Amino acid sequence: MSNPGAPSLDQLTIFLAIVDAGSFAGAARRLNRAVSVISYGIANLEAQLGIELFEREGTRKPRLTVAGRALLAEARAISRGVEDLRAKVKGLLEGLEAEVDLAVDVMLPTERVGAVLREFAGRFPTVQLRLHMEALGAVTAMVQGGAAMIGVSGPLSLGVEGIESIAAGSVALIPVAAPDHPLGRTARIPPGAAREHTQLVLTDRSRFTEGRDFSVVSPRSWRLADLGAKHALLREGVGWGNMPLQMVADDLASGALVRLAMSDHRGGIYRFSCIWRREAPPGPAASWLVDRFVALGAEDLPAEGLSDV
Repeated sequence: MSNPGAPSLDQLTIFLAIVDAGSFAGAARRLNRAVSVISYGIANLEAQLGIELFEREGTRKPRLTVAGRALLAEARAISRGVEDLRAKVKGLLEGLEAEVDLAVDVMLPTERVGAVLREFAGRFPTVQLRLHMEALGAVTAMVQGGAAMIGVSGPLSLGVEGIESIAAGSVALIPVAAPDHPLGRTARIPPGAAREHTQLVLTDRSRFTEGRDFSVVSPRSWRLADLGAKHALLREGVGWGNMPLQMVADDLASGALVRLAMSDHRGGIYRFSCIWRREAPPGPAASWLVDRFVALGAEDLPAEGLSDV
């Protein structure tokens, strides 16, 4: 037989039940059917495919043939695909989103993002999540433009027309430099001294940051849209700059970076908000994300002596 027929889902279900139960009788009990129905179903599947799936001679338990073993993985993949499809349809019927686009500020600690997304994957396996890591006003721009359903944004989202927001914690930003940088070698930096050295500044191209600077002290600055690149350049001693405390904690402990004792610039508090468009409120899965980011943000400890950036 050179052209095998197309097996039905029920036939594949019977095939997998026999394999998993180890016998025709076990498959019958598992599927709540008569043994004769199981035997008939697998015989029809073999006839349709034109191959034998089980060795029945000389053994009390059916054993997979070479062909049966070759087809087992494909049968399981088809079965899982159908189960996933049914679960997704069930979620849609219950109002669950098919997909969620989430934009997250790069300042948000990656450990927090990872913990939330890991839990999300287990709780909403049928919802496709697309994650966007953005800087400053780009998070708000994505949500406002509809490219993201929800976002975890920095303070630039506050007061934006059509955007709803709820507080979701904060992170302390502190000035740092490499220990061999001139500022890194200075125990107490006098007022105005940082202006003489290149400051590495995070930036983006959204309209929300046009003409605005945040915690920029030096007229000599390098603008970067990548927080990771800024981190790497700071470690290389290229300049000084503000970084999230959690992101550089290990560097401070190891001595790869030092916290700058600047009397006129101690850093600041960078506050987060979960945001969404007023006209497109989040569904069940997106709302769960908002609730988790808000709950974890509520655990943030206030940074003493620092004001909002």
